[in-house]
Amino acid sequence: MNAPHYSKIHNRFLLNGFHYDQEALKSAAYSFVKEGNRFEQYMGDFLFDWLNPSDTIFLETSGTTSHPKRMEFSKQALVNSAITTGDHFKITVGDRSLHCLPARYIAGKMMLIRSMVLGLSMDLVSPNSNPMEDNKKKYDFAAMTPMQAFNSMSKLQQIRTLIIGGGVVSEPLQKKLLENHINAFETYGMTETLSHIAIRKMTDPRGEFKTLSNIKIKQDERGCLVVDAPLLFIHNLVTNDVIEIINPTHFRLIGRIDNVINSGGVKIHPETLERKLDHIIKLPFFVGSLPDPVLGEKLILAVESKDPKDLDDLVSKIQSSDLLEAVEKPKSILMFENFQNTFSGKLIRKDTLNSQPIKVSDL
Repeated sequence: MNAPHYSKIHNRFLLNGFHYDQEALKSAAYSFVKEGNRFEQYMGDFLFDWLNPSDTIFLETSGTTSHPKRMEFSKQALVNSAITTGDHFKITVGDRSLHCLPARYIAGKMMLIRSMVLGLSMDLVSPNSNPMEDNKKKYDFAAMTPMQAFNSMSKLQQIRTLIIGGGVVSEPLQKKLLENHINAFETYGMTETLSHIAIRKMTDPRGEFKTLSNIKIKQDERGCLVVDAPLLFIHNLVTNDVIEIINPTHFRLIGRIDNVINSGGVKIHPETLERKLDHIIKLPFFVGSLPDPVLGEKLILAVESKDPKDLDDLVSKIQSSDLLEAVEKPKSILMFENFQNTFSGKLIRKDTLNSQPIKVSDL
């Protein structure tokens, strides 16, 4: 009996410069788990799961909007996802890839699978905030979070194709990527879609994504995205992302329906407002709400800083800005020393708002 497709490791696959077949990878996984750093231990655990005889694998969601949950997927679906990405970005055997994402979550898992399936030479580095620091190598393909891309800006020309996911690409980050002529793409996806199913080149309009091949999209009665992806074994996957369909292969991302704020009967998508505020706020920030006896929900702006003077400057900018409609202007600004994030670096809005701000200013 022939081995399943997913169990094959391309004979050109290299990990940190060394060739690995299945048995050698099992030994490497054992070393990662027993002797490695935390990110290597997660990599080793995943390799053990991937290399076992089962046709399926359990993956854990990031827990951005709810508690993390374990879900079962076909290994062949993950392989198909890797091949689709390789075809789209013209990644070929022998190309060099950089793995700098936590292997605990889908983005890091898929970078490994792409490298193993497509026969890439993969460098595994710590998934810290500046993964290209002191790195003089050139890469054909890499994936980063927005924060990693921002901190690695001076080195990104060493990467032929960069995909950015795990958070929204802000206006300032997009501007810097374009100014530095970086061939970068924002991705749309989640654990349930086995990483990205749509991409946006930096030169495209904000929020407008193009689906990868064999991906079909539609909307439900709420206006949220519904995905069909036969190669990923996905049928009618209902998301909580409100979209505008432009044509069968393009959609504009409006925001998450569970983030919608109803303030005095006016519905506001925080993500849409945040795209406007990108032009005037340089600090980490997000738009949220707090209960209000009159409005139901009071629109607030949360910022991350340790300097109280930043809040005074921001109040002045918001009050004088002509970018916002009257209903879009926050009623209060809350300053937090640190936002609450998942292990993979995604912002947890509700947990942050439930923590104690160091300063509050009403507008």
